[in-house]
Amino acid sequence: MKQNCLTIFLLLLGGFLYAQEVTVKGTVQDAESGEPLIGVNVLMLGGGDSGGAKGTITDFNGDFELQNVPVGTVLQFSYTGFESLTKTVEGDTPMIIEMGTNAEVLEEVVVIGYGTQKKRDVTGAVAIVDSKTIDELKPIKIEQALQGTTPGVNVTQQSGSPGAGLDIRIRGVSTNGQNAPLVIIDGYQGDLNTLNPSDIESITVLKDAQAAVYGTIGANGVILVTTKTGRKNKPPQLSYNTYYGLQETSRTLPLLNATEYALLLNESYAAGGQALPYPNASGLNAGTNWQDEVFDQAPMMSHDVTVSGGSDRVTYSLSGSHLEQQGIVGGNKSSFRRSTARLSLGIDLADNIKLTTNAIYSYVDRDALNENGLGAVLFNALNTPPTQAVFDDAGDFTLVPNTPGLGIEVINPLAQIANTFNDYDLNKLNGQTTLDWTVLEGLTLTGRVGFNTSNSEGRTFNKLISYGGKVFDVTRSSVNQNAINDNNYSIDLYATYERSFGSAHNLTLTGGSTIFREIGNGLFATGFDVPNNAWNFADIALALGTSPDGGRDVGSYAYDERRLSYFGRAQYDFDGKYLLSAMLRRDASTKFGPENRVGIFPSFTAGWVLSDEDFFNPVGKVDLAKLRVSYGILGNDQIVNNGYIGTLSGEATYVFDGALVNGTAIGALPNPELQWEEAEKFNAGIDLALFDYKINITADYFINTRDNLLISNIPVSGITGTSAPGAASPTVNAGSVRNQGLEFSIGYQQRYDNELKVNFNYNFTTLRNEVLEVNNGTGFIEGGAFGVGQLAPSRMEVGQPIGYFFGYQTDGIFQNAAEVEAHPSQIALGAEAQPGDLRFVDINGDGVIDADDRTNLGDPIPDFTMGLNLGFEYKRLDFRAYIFSSIGNDMVRNYERALSDVNRLDYYLDRWTGEGTSTEVPRVTTAATSNLVFSDFYVEDASFVRLQNVQLGYTLPLSFLRNDLSTLRLYVSANNLLTLTQYRGFDPAASSGAPIGGGIDYGFYPIPRIFMFGANLNL
Repeated sequence: MKQNCLTIFLLLLGGFLYAQEVTVKGTVQDAESGEPLIGVNVLMLGGGDSGGAKGTITDFNGDFELQNVPVGTVLQFSYTGFESLTKTVEGDTPMIIEMGTNAEVLEEVVVIGYGTQKKRDVTGAVAIVDSKTIDELKPIKIEQALQGTTPGVNVTQQSGSPGAGLDIRIRGVSTNGQNAPLVIIDGYQGDLNTLNPSDIESITVLKDAQAAVYGTIGANGVILVTTKTGRKNKPPQLSYNTYYGLQETSRTLPLLNATEYALLLNESYAAGGQALPYPNASGLNAGTNWQDEVFDQAPMMSHDVTVSGGSDRVTYSLSGSHLEQQGIVGGNKSSFRRSTARLSLGIDLADNIKLTTNAIYSYVDRDALNENGLGAVLFNALNTPPTQAVFDDAGDFTLVPNTPGLGIEVINPLAQIANTFNDYDLNKLNGQTTLDWTVLEGLTLTGRVGFNTSNSEGRTFNKLISYGGKVFDVTRSSVNQNAINDNNYSIDLYATYERSFGSAHNLTLTGGSTIFREIGNGLFATGFDVPNNAWNFADIALALGTSPDGGRDVGSYAYDERRLSYFGRAQYDFDGKYLLSAMLRRDASTKFGPENRVGIFPSFTAGWVLSDEDFFNPVGKVDLAKLRVSYGILGNDQIVNNGYIGTLSGEATYVFDGALVNGTAIGALPNPELQWEEAEKFNAGIDLALFDYKINITADYFINTRDNLLISNIPVSGITGTSAPGAASPTVNAGSVRNQGLEFSIGYQQRYDNELKVNFNYNFTTLRNEVLEVNNGTGFIEGGAFGVGQLAPSRMEVGQPIGYFFGYQTDGIFQNAAEVEAHPSQIALGAEAQPGDLRFVDINGDGVIDADDRTNLGDPIPDFTMGLNLGFEYKRLDFRAYIFSSIGNDMVRNYERALSDVNRLDYYLDRWTGEGTSTEVPRVTTAATSNLVFSDFYVEDASFVRLQNVQLGYTLPLSFLRNDLSTLRLYVSANNLLTLTQYRGFDPAASSGAPIGGGIDYGFYPIPRIFMFGANLNL
């Protein structure tokens, strides 16, 4: 009986002790300095009785307190930059928690393609942008987060209009064809256009031979995107982010007002021997400022919400977002809307089998205006005379006169906006499912299926309208519609084997295959005579009119391309000091003929961790010093389909029964020997970490040589029919380009007295681009356009940068007749020179100024780019600033119409008006001159420094809500706040993206300056 009583007593006592709850107090401090740590997350693992998370954060003195904590509970302490640790609650005795610095550079895992690797062991040139940087920059499109944060990566916007495309160039322009990098999203081939930036966990950029594991699609570099997932043993966490922004133009150009314009025009007409158009210009005042008329403030807003969490076997993340942006030109006529939904799910089917899947749905709706070209809205706003009113007395838009001085292209830009009707809608679903099976210790088999499917519809309405005899007059209403279906899928099957031998040898082997297929089709149709001449009735089903030749205008295409790849990679390290990696990939692509369908791409990388050698680092002040080298061959198959076979895409006229009949004929002549472009990449680099990883330095020197570039329009005999409509000369592998340069980045982060944290990151890239071969008979390829009817202003030529500007070099202005008489004749340029005209240099010294005197006038490729990112946190206040600079890039000023009566920039106020008055700006006249030919007068230095983003935020604790870890951060931000440049145009950074013809400014839609207010809520 006594024994039973004792047993019952002990059980009751044990239950009491087990159920005992205490108040836990303590202090968290830096193990090295003893300073208290503010903002450390203290979380009860397992949560409270409700199953939710229970925790807190340390205050300004590093102290924390948790009430009603059961004895035996495990507390987790986590803090950025420090090693996480756990502590078991044994009672109410105050805790002293010491946290050691986390050597993040050693343990951070980097995605490298078909696997991961510790950053310490990476031997290639790799750059990473994390979710924190993305969140701070608040990019509308994720590509914008790479600008200035990643050395060697240059991002240019084709336009500042909402939803406009961006071009990414990794280590320069390497080909006259497709330069865009490969994008891999969670292991499958995708694109960045429709991703919500808030869904991205990290972006890894492979810049050298490390990308050879992707073979024929990795020559332009590889961008690896990892999206956010849930975490195991975490209760549901809610994140909501929103901002509202107001946009305005970042720049207006200094144009002449009405009075200045009239006086200048009078002078021009007088010089041409014509009557003055404005005999009384004094009463015109300022007139119409067309830039003020077309530019307006425009709103934008964004919302995204994410719910994530996980148990011991399942993780999940569910998110949705919506973005709306109106244009600073045209309002809702130039707008962008994007909605996304994403699901990420991870399931441990067994201890050795893991299933992960994610799916992303995106909807895009974009309306656009005519931009960046002859007749674009801004082109018209810059050239329409300020003496013209917006509306006439009847309230209708005024008509720009159809005169020789104003031509047939310049129209009222507000009328153009009002009569623009178009719509583009895209629905896209992409995702992947991956199964990882650990067959035995160290051996994992992986199978992955990735897919992209998109359907888009476009519609453009051409309203019946007259602009007074202009080329934009529409004499018969019409509607153009298209429906495009693009699909691709990939199947990856590979194995990874990891094994350690002894105490110092580590080996990882990866091998497998990839199947990739892309299929799609498009349908285009035009209908005439839209009912009621209205956008609401602009549909192909209602527009029943036929084209002038009596038929319905329809067209279509279809494609089906496939690629089969095998790859292998071996990674070895000895004692963590000597690192080797070798890769081999074999690709077979249907884009090439049978004789050149297969390509083999080898590469290797090596590294030496010097800091682990006693002779190098005996004192231990250097945390990491690693030398890296890589070399490899990669390919590029991003070419036109069916280039190796003949297609019936040409036109011809045949005689049947004595009558002429239109029919089809062979298009471009085929080249059965067509093959891949090959990229030979060499890289040597060093990584340094100093002073307990507070300073991190990376430097790389690279040489990238691209061979077998595809050159089109090779001269052949005209008897082959290459001059017929739709026909063309063959495309051959006959070009080569080399890029070489230096990348450098340095980062510093330090926490002072527990209240102030400072970080600083700086990077720069130098680049030298040179064309090595253009074997097409002429030795060069032309591109781009300047003015109307002039010679092409851009070239690809041996010994020059790709896409350099080719024109006449000036040598001041003729001041008097004697100087004109002493100079070689310029009559071949269209008119004999007169005092006040531009004086061109006789480059070849033959005594005549003609087309043979054209020379290199500059190029659009920057010699030097750099990024500077600054940040500090003081208590709950945070500040960030991102700066980007581009030095040495030139741009062509082509937004000024070469007509006598158009408006001009105010630099013409400093024109030549007599001997000695100007040596830079020529005279004005209505008479013929050679001042309008393409020369360095129109080429400007477009170097710039831009304050991309500045942000100020404050974080409020919300411990009264769900738990002590809940926070609300409020912030204000400004994007593109300031740009310093001497370039006269709207945006020195804009470009069409064309390798030959880029950097020509037709009146780029400026990137808007955006002021935002936002909130980040975490529960």
